[in-house]
Amino acid sequence: MPLLSMNELTTYRWTFDEDLLHYARAGFDGVGVWLRKLSDFGEEKGLELLSESGLIVSNVVWAGGFTGSDGVRPEENLAATRRALALASEMRAGSLVLHTGGRNSHTQRHAERLFLSALDRLIPLAEAARVPLAIEPMHPACAQEWTLLTTLEDALSLVKQYDTPWLRLVYDTYHFPLAEPRWDLLRAMAPYTAIVHLGDYLTPHSCDQDRCPLGEGEAPLIGLIDTFTQAGYDGFFDVELMGLSIETLDYQRLLDHSMRFFQTAHTATLTA
Repeated sequence: MPLLSMNELTTYRWTFDEDLLHYARAGFDGVGVWLRKLSDFGEEKGLELLSESGLIVSNVVWAGGFTGSDGVRPEENLAATRRALALASEMRAGSLVLHTGGRNSHTQRHAERLFLSALDRLIPLAEAARVPLAIEPMHPACAQEWTLLTTLEDALSLVKQYDTPWLRLVYDTYHFPLAEPRWDLLRAMAPYTAIVHLGDYLTPHSCDQDRCPLGEGEAPLIGLIDTFTQAGYDGFFDVELMGLSIETLDYQRLLDHSMRFFQTAHTATLTA
């Protein structure tokens, strides 16, 4: 069965130690570590607890902001990304998720140059840390403050251009819930993908990214999971849910629901 992790963004109100305890008890193989939670809990004791939990770190969220769109100088965000890589290396993480930063007040071309310049400096560090950088494209309605990459095609082209195992992709089923006629694109992406984030939606895409429990929305999740698996993707599927509809739910029930859905989806792909 494919590996399943729970992202700490999903259980926003729980602390780092609560996340690890409940994820392990619910039967998840891994955890998507949110750097802010780890920092709030304390990095040293958090890393120790993580090593004792038995959970694999599927991915670490997030680093980036190389255009200054978050109000922080690009050089400061570059230094923060170096630190995030070091932490991800200590966790033996599957990848570090990277956002380019929004366009800010720059021209599109200059913003892209800032990002590519940062990548040129970071990829050798990722190789030394043995942690791939995973760039995340987003739906245009969600991307303004986060990334210049708003199509899967552009993100895939960029990764192919660098042609290194230390630069990979994030595929998020919330941002790009592709229908069957476009599943060929997913097959092309699979060899270049470090992590698949599982999200579902009922409301139109927006900056709030209001998601719903897996299987209760419009995303064709079973087909997406099957397509990636059949294309040879052997990494983690990471449940990443957020927004007002998620924050009000009982987290333990949400964990159990996510696990049941994924098991059902896997069974459906085997019998299809």
